[in-house]
Amino acid sequence: MNSTIYNSTVSNDKEYYIICSLSAGFGLISIVLSMTIVIIVKHAKRRLHTVRHLLTCNTCIASMLYCIIQTINYIFLIFLPSITSDVACRWRGYFAYMSISAATYSYLVQAVSRLFFSIFARKYPWLTTFKAHYVLILMHWLIVLIIPLPSVITKDIYFRPGSLCWVPIKHLLHVGYTAVAYYVVPVVSIIIIYIYIYRKIRRTKQSAEAILNTTNDKRDLEVLRNIVILLCIYIVGGVPTLLFLFTNVNILYLSGIVTFTFTVAVEKICTIALDRELRQALTSIIHSSYRVMPFENSLSLTREQNKTVRLQ
Repeated sequence: MNSTIYNSTVSNDKEYYIICSLSAGFGLISIVLSMTIVIIVKHAKRRLHTVRHLLTCNTCIASMLYCIIQTINYIFLIFLPSITSDVACRWRGYFAYMSISAATYSYLVQAVSRLFFSIFARKYPWLTTFKAHYVLILMHWLIVLIIPLPSVITKDIYFRPGSLCWVPIKHLLHVGYTAVAYYVVPVVSIIIIYIYIYRKIRRTKQSAEAILNTTNDKRDLEVLRNIVILLCIYIVGGVPTLLFLFTNVNILYLSGIVTFTFTVAVEKICTIALDRELRQALTSIIHSSYRVMPFENSLSLTREQNKTVRLQ
């Protein structure tokens, strides 16, 4: 029995090796890009020390967590097939689902922040403070830790040779819960917030106060639009897996393994491209690194060095 399981695992390891290696490669790129964004925000001038960029860093941390956990799951799948514990598999599934929800709900936190700034800032100014957003981030991570608990409370996840520790399709109720809790809820909530803010701004009367705040309103809508774009890019990574649930076509399952981390890497590139301040900060760092000393100054420096050598 154990020999049969091991041989099956080895065969599946060969099938998964290229797919998981490719996915891990995209995951590594995502981690590097996420760390770059966090470092730029931390060490840049005060113009990047804003609530919006604080939440962007929170999303980057969630993305890094996701890529690291997925890579660990690939290591267990390919290199540690002898670990067949169902309990360990459930915990790997828990952390995998937790990291997915951490990323998706981090975008919801950003949308809620835009709601605070654009709608409730005048009446409740404390909602726009860093302290309020630290509380919002804390709530985000508490929710993220609670949502995947069915993965360890139930026995729906168990060790299957040659398979990642996900909920099997036969547990339809649990599979439906994962789709709704980890994807549908944050996506629909962000869309509702976006529509609410948009309609609220459109209904604003053309008063003197409204005219003065037109720039801020456009900025809020622009940021919200970017949040929706980035979330949609992230969600696209789960489309092959979603199609697999309905078709049971193995190629879709294998494609989903790669698209998950690939879209995270694309999302990080788009984060830099869509964020004007972040893009400018990165551009200035690159330019300063490759700044060429003027020709006259270099000649003067060479002359001074020659004089020093002669004196010695």
